[in-house]
Amino acid sequence: MWVTQKCQYALRALFELAKRQGEGPVRSIDIATNQAIPKRFLEVILHQLRQGGFVDSQRGKEGGFYLSRPAQSITVGEIIRFIDGPLTPVDCQLDKPHFTCTLKGNCAFMGLWEEAREALERVYDTKSLKELVDREEARLGAQIPQYSI
Repeated sequence: MWVTQKCQYALRALFELAKRQGEGPVRSIDIATNQAIPKRFLEVILHQLRQGGFVDSQRGKEGGFYLSRPAQSITVGEIIRFIDGPLTPVDCQLDKPHFTCTLKGNCAFMGLWEEAREALERVYDTKSLKELVDREEARLGAQIPQYSI
């Protein structure tokens, strides 16, 4: 299971919106700048995320993008599946008509692949955007030196 660059950009865009949830719409240029995402590529991703129900937008001078649901209700796994598809480590776990394996049903590795898929799902499906924002805030707060006399 490889997380594509497009998916990483989508995750970072949603993360930026989660950090600013409740502050109103965020301009795409601000998302692009803060998360190091090429602006033209970001616009395509934001359009796709809007179609998927992750973001909404507001036009006009005060316009921009915002999460369509609370950050705690959006998981990393949900985003990855939407952009990249199923969380499977190998093709034989997918129901692909063009993929045939001569060992189908008698593969010594199938149990291993299933464990790996379950582990990916357990990690990605239990991490919300809100948790990632909280982790970053804690990390950044720990980096601020405290000087007192």
